[in-house]
Amino acid sequence: MNGKKALLLILAVILLDQALKIYIKTHFHLGQSYHVTDWFQILFVENRGMAFGIEPKGGATGKFILTTLRIVAVAAIGYWLYVALKQRQTLLALSLSLIFAGALGNIIDSVFYAKIFSDSFHEPARLFPPEGGYGDWFQGKVVDMFYFPLFDIRFPRWLPILGGKEYTFFNAIFNLADASITIGVLIMILFYKRIFKE
Repeated sequence: MNGKKALLLILAVILLDQALKIYIKTHFHLGQSYHVTDWFQILFVENRGMAFGIEPKGGATGKFILTTLRIVAVAAIGYWLYVALKQRQTLLALSLSLIFAGALGNIIDSVFYAKIFSDSFHEPARLFPPEGGYGDWFQGKVVDMFYFPLFDIRFPRWLPILGGKEYTFFNAIFNLADASITIGVLIMILFYKRIFKE
């Protein structure tokens, strides 16, 4: 993989991710879903930017710090990608390109969305509303929409803590940026020896 291919991959992931998120925000209200199959739904949810919808502590300040730290981390990944490309480490460059694109896609939501969208409660959001967005810079919520409830299981009653509870697998709701990061990390794990041998 050369620099041009890496750039094209990054741009493709970011543009597709943002196009999908903007469509969902402007056509769905929070919690609205579209039933594709029994095991796949488009379900619009938002989170404050942490995995599995975990809320950062410290309110607006915590969210600002979290987003700033993510920008620093993405800059470090970008530098690592630059080094991998210079050293012609193809698999590492592919992995880092996917991680970089996905992370940047979610950072765009966190930095800009609160300023450029109205909220999504009870009706689809409006882009660039005249009265302003639902919050300030760096306070945006990340848009998620892919939901794969493949099957339900009930844990045996004798199991500590989880006993008797029902669980849907796969319960996480995610976006294209999250999928890009996951694929990038999986490539790094699956080809660990080959990548770091290079």
